[in-house]
Amino acid sequence: MTHAWIFTGPPGSGRTVAARAFAAALECVHGTGCGDCTGCHTTLAGTHADVRFVVPEGLSIGVGEMRALVLRAASTPAGGRWQVVVVTDADRLTEAAGNALLKAVEEPPPRTVFLLCTPSTHPDDISVTIRSRCRLVPLRQPPADAVAAVLQARDGVDAEVARWAAAAAQGDVGRARLLARDPEARKRRDAVLAVPRRLSNVGACIDAASALIEATEAEAAASVVEADAAERAALETALGAGGTGRGAAGAARGTAGQIKELERRQKSRATRAQRDALDRALVDLAGFYRDVLTTLLRAPVAPVHTDTAPLAEAAAGKWTAESTLRRLEAVLACREAIGVNVKPRIAVEAMMLALWRG
Repeated sequence: MTHAWIFTGPPGSGRTVAARAFAAALECVHGTGCGDCTGCHTTLAGTHADVRFVVPEGLSIGVGEMRALVLRAASTPAGGRWQVVVVTDADRLTEAAGNALLKAVEEPPPRTVFLLCTPSTHPDDISVTIRSRCRLVPLRQPPADAVAAVLQARDGVDAEVARWAAAAAQGDVGRARLLARDPEARKRRDAVLAVPRRLSNVGACIDAASALIEATEAEAAASVVEADAAERAALETALGAGGTGRGAAGAARGTAGQIKELERRQKSRATRAQRDALDRALVDLAGFYRDVLTTLLRAPVAPVHTDTAPLAEAAAGKWTAESTLRRLEAVLACREAIGVNVKPRIAVEAMMLALWRG
């Protein structure tokens, strides 16, 4: 047993699921991770008093949040065996937040365990100094057959639909479930995969970029609207919204700062949701160019998008392997640019032009 762990793996590999299960095992009343006791149940449900989950709502985890968390985690467990801190997206730590976490990892409290989840141990995802003080748990994405089996057994998805969704999701169980059960998600994916056919000139490239950005913004807005409304209503109720009588007007003026802070957090969360939606679209697009490339090279691998295999074959008859690879690299470069905070519209427009030129 050690005080700090890093769970790594690509999207869909189950980093957070594994960290949550490990946290439940640490808090298990029987010490075995039975899954049935109060410690296991409350940890898995996210309500255990000694287990804290850090889920960034915005694009990053700030130093203030991390300092407060480290200070609280230094206390003695209230009822469990350990104080457990699960950082689900440790790659989103700012430099200052990473330094605050590093100090806690270097001088850990005796009954505190840190569980960090990152895509990899690359310095861009987690600092070398934090990595050197943690035990590594590498994970991988499950094969498409395993994902399809889960969809059939757990969600009752038809076998053919499950196989298609598992391949299209490229090993991500959550994404596969969404594609299998949500018609709107399938429509958005179809629109993304239609992009290569639309790029006939510069104007078409700009239009395609605008359509992609607007679609991901609409998807992101729809995903957070209910949570935003609930948070605002709860805050206004807590602050006495609608109250009457002496002092009500003064109290309302005093709440403006808290409402403004809530709006700032919600705007940051919406930005992250839009970036995540755009990234999913780019992964789908990269999968199409990957299928074209494997068709050109006659690689003995299954296609990612089985339903667009005829389109991939048609494109393979027109493009060379070199131009297809350049297109694939343009999509990956767009993802990287957005990851370093290039404006999404600028990055996507540049990508569309590169895809058109080949």
